[in-house]
Amino acid sequence: MVSPTVIIIPGWRNSGADHWQTLWSDSLPSVLRVEQDDWVAPVRQAWVARLSETIQHARGPVVVVAHSLGCITTAHLPAEVAQRIQGALLVAPADPERRGVLADFAPVPYQRLPYRSILVASSNDPYCPVRTAGAYARAWGSEFVRLNDAGHINVDSGHGPWPLGLALLQSLGAEVPAAARAVEPA
Repeated sequence: MVSPTVIIIPGWRNSGADHWQTLWSDSLPSVLRVEQDDWVAPVRQAWVARLSETIQHARGPVVVVAHSLGCITTAHLPAEVAQRIQGALLVAPADPERRGVLADFAPVPYQRLPYRSILVASSNDPYCPVRTAGAYARAWGSEFVRLNDAGHINVDSGHGPWPLGLALLQSLGAEVPAAARAVEPA
């Protein structure tokens, strides 16, 4: 059986060197990372097109790992591209209706996703109220993991390697080597 390709989908302004997405990109096998042309002034059509290209170039099944606006980009994928996805870890989704620069991504699709997904949200995320994240999870048919006081689940909120996220990723069928799982936060 072929291990799925993990596709890392950063959100608005990308994920820096110490962000768990970057750490995972550097430590997991079979990883592709979506690189957008404009991280600061995102345009939905361009972001969805780049993600679609990345998925279509992947070999075999795909598991996506999206953060923030990357979650919303994933929800906007056309059906013919989404069918390539085996599973998705959707972490700290953005609420594009709360930030003017992200308004092109509104309205957020509220259709069931055609693959297994886990949505992780925080009770105090400054970019998306947990009730909105819960509404996304219900609409998308996602398993919902609510973390208490975890902020935007990024470096600013103390999330480096993020072992819980790796365990969730592994539950979606992605290969997570023991060396990656053994990393403890400093």
